[in-house]
Parts: sequence; C-alpha cells; structure tokens
Amino acid sequence: MKAILAFLDDLKRNNNREWFQTNRERYESAREKVLFMTELLIREIRKFDSDIPLMDPKECLFRIYRDIRFSPDKRPYKTHFGSYIGRGGFKSNRAGYYFHIQPGEHYLGGGIWMPPADVLKAIRTAVYDQPGEFRSILEDPGFRRYFTGFDGEMLKTVPKGFPPDFPDIALLRPKSYAFGVTLTDSEVLDKGYLNKAVDLFRELYKMNRFLNEALDNYL
Repeated sequence: MKAILAFLDDLKRNNNREWFQTNRERYESAREKVLFMTELLIREIRKFDSDIPLMDPKECLFRIYRDIRFSPDKRPYKTHFGSYIGRGGFKSNRAGYYFHIQPGEHYLGGGIWMPPADVLKAIRTAVYDQPGEFRSILEDPGFRRYFTGFDGEMLKTVPKGFPPDFPDIALLRPKSYAFGVTLTDSEVLDKGYLNKAVDLFRELYKMNRFLNEALDNYL
C-alpha cells in the first residue's frame, strides 16, 4: 500500500504525460496491487451478497485517465484509484461496494451514486411503499456503526410524483442512495484495512439488498 500512496503523491505533483510515461512501471505495479485487492474483496463480498457474480477485477477498476474534452481542468490523470464492485462493474446502475485510495482522501462505501432518473424513481417508490423497512436499515446498530447519513446532495423540494404530506418525505429527497466513510492514510496503511473494508461492506449489504430489490421490482 505504501508504494501505491507514494505513486499517487508523486502523480499529484507531476500530472503530465511525460512524467507518467517515465513512471509507467510504477503505475502498472500500483494498478496490479489495486486489482489484487479488488479480487480479494470480490471473493469476500460474494460470501454474503449473491448479487455479486464472479468478476474480473478489471471490470471494477475505474480508468486513471481523465476525460478532459469538456473540462477546463486539463490534467490528464486522476490522482486516485477506485474500484466499484457491483453486478456490471463500474458501469453498473445497481447497488454495490466502492473503495477509493487517494492520499488524505480515502473512502469506503457504496450504494448507488447519482443514478439516472428511472433508477432513482424506482428507489424512491420502494422507500415510499416500505418506509418502515428502509428506516429499520438506517437505524440498525451495525449499519449505524459506520454510516450516519446519506452521501451527496438532497432535494430541497418534494420529489415529483410523491405526496408532500408523506411522513418520511426526507427519505425521498436524496439524489444518491449512497453511504460511506472517509479514512486517514494511517487507517489505510494498517494491516487490518481489508478486514475493516469487508466488515463495513457486510453492514452495507443490508442497504444494497433493499436497493437492488427496488430495481428488480420497480424498474
């Protein structure tokens, strides 16, 4: 892990193609380590989440190259590694598990981040129909040990198509049904990091099961 963080630190200070080509072996080595971690996590997650198939970890790892076509920021490379473990890999709209390695900005979490309109409507409909079940997940002691609220933006108004007098209207306002925690460098470098990730993902599974059942039933 130290080699991964050292590479990303250096890339942040030298985000240009010339430096990257000179250090491509370091990149490939760091990438292989992240792929290995992804493979280990796939195996562990499959023990409690049957929605996750046997997958090539390359299907989960986001590309390091930035899309700069319409961005004023022309730096060519991301300064992090991220893997999304869900059916369909990083292109999936299903709930899954995400780990993000970036010096000073590490993240473990998952769910569904900024889904398209039809997926978001399906989730909100499931929450509207089953508010007690959804709230019981949010209030579950194991879940709350890691997750204290939704990640991302919330609507300030009532979502279109839902009654404004719904008692749990706040549960319909998230634009993402995603949950996670940030970690320090020392936590990521700790030998128990992967075990912690598996334990966190096991608690997140309760939410992911609800979200994926919503997609199966309402899409």
